[in-house]
Amino acid sequence: MRARPLPFTVLALAGALFLTACGGDGDGGGGSDGGAGGAGDGKASGAGAACVLAEVKVETGPAAEAPADGDTGNVPVTVTNEGEECVLDGFPAVRLKGGDTSLTVPADEAAAAQELTLPKDVAATFTLTYVRGAGLDADNLLIGLPGDDGTTSLAWSYGPVALVDGEPDASVSAFQQAGD
Repeated sequence: MRARPLPFTVLALAGALFLTACGGDGDGGGGSDGGAGGAGDGKASGAGAACVLAEVKVETGPAAEAPADGDTGNVPVTVTNEGEECVLDGFPAVRLKGGDTSLTVPADEAAAAQELTLPKDVAATFTLTYVRGAGLDADNLLIGLPGDDGTTSLAWSYGPVALVDGEPDASVSAFQQAGD
């Protein structure tokens, strides 16, 4: 069983709210894939610089933890810009790590990345959806940003992640502007 993405109506509503909130100003930035797994395409246009981990705060939660094997959980991740205006263009690069094993979490196939410009003190979020089960006893979540080669490591306390064909039964959504 693959991790179920958010229902289409929720994604459509979020997309509509995003377009309304962003106003389509077209600022962009350049860069390459994030180093945590290369999930983002790293392509951006315009004059804005890519967001870098050295100038953002990354936090998880509050999560809707999967309570038992076979259940689906959701872990929201918030990226708050603490530096100059920057751009997120692509998907977050996410890996789950347990012991010596580190596995890439793929982007949700139903999601489309959109370029987001983050002024100072503005946040964006994405959600990691996973299925709990025997497979990877993850203890760390590695996160990279599109256009930045670095990664940051956060503790994973949401239980073991099921594997399907050796890959995590999980996915990450695209970045969305936080708040209104």
